Order: sequence, then structure tokens, then C-alpha cells
Amino acid sequence: MGAEGGPACGPGGSRAYDTEWGDDVRHAVRCALMLLVMLLVIDVSADSASWPRAALWAGLAGLLLVILVPVRVSAGAGWLVARGVFGVHVVRTDRLVSVRWADGVAQRMVLRDADGGRVELDPKVLVANPALWRLLDTDARACVAHGTLLCGTTALRQLGDRIDRETARTVFRVSGLE
Repeated sequence: MGAEGGPACGPGGSRAYDTEWGDDVRHAVRCALMLLVMLLVIDVSADSASWPRAALWAGLAGLLLVILVPVRVSAGAGWLVARGVFGVHVVRTDRLVSVRWADGVAQRMVLRDADGGRVELDPKVLVANPALWRLLDTDARACVAHGTLLCGTTALRQLGDRIDRETARTVFRVSGLE
């Protein structure tokens, strides 16, 4: 394992990170602070402010922060790591056996490897970070070719199509053709 919790990257090994993670964390902190300030202002204006209530509001803002902080995704040749508030999850992308969409309110992609590793991530991370997608896609294609990835080619194709659409939109927007 490397210093950051992912498998060690050999010489010339490429790495990719979620480039928008820092902005997402700053947004989560701003939301939590705004909630705290609004609750304290309401308490002060209602003449019901006290230290126990302020501690309660701070705890509520802290809980919101924990909920809103996204996992930090990084990848290299053969691995993908998701570091969240409650732990680190590693999946060997060169040994994928399953890729599927998770049911729920928020769209999530679940990757499983032959060693039992499991990572659940927001597909927007891959859409916003083409380098992460390229590493995952390259390893997934190799797994399909080797016959280890039996479940999930449709999910990967759907995500690849979505990334292609977003890339085309970006190219058109930057070139002024939109």
C-alpha cells in the first residue's frame, strides 16, 4: 500500500485524483457554518440563546458537515480508492468482477473486485475527472477481455456515453459553437 492508502504505484505509474473535491469540501463547510450562524441568530433574536443551545446547534452543524463532505477518490493503474469520513475503501480495478448502479435517492456506482473489495462512488466524480475515468475504463476493458468482469458492462457503457456527451458539450461551449 502506498502512503495515501492506495496500492503503491510503480515507476511511471499514473495517478489521478478528484480535482473538484476541495471545492466540494469548502461548499460543505460553508453550508454547515451558514446553518450554525442562522440558528444562533434566531436564538439571539428570540432571546433564548444559551451555551447548551449553542452547543446543540454546533453539534447539528457538525453533523451536517459530516453528511455533506464527499469521499475523496483517487486511482492508479489497477486500483481505485475512496476515502470518506468513516474509512478508506479500495477496489482493484484490474480484478473487477462487478460494476452496477446502486438504488437510492442519489445515483451511485458500486465497484467490486475478486478480492472482496468494494467501492461506492458518485458517477459525477468520474464525469468531472476524465483522468479517473480513463484509468477505470482501461482496467475494466482488460477485465472484460480476460473474462473476470461478467456483470457491469452495460453500466460502464452508460457512464462512458455520459462522459462522451459531457466532453462534447464542453468542447462546443469552449469553442463557442453551443
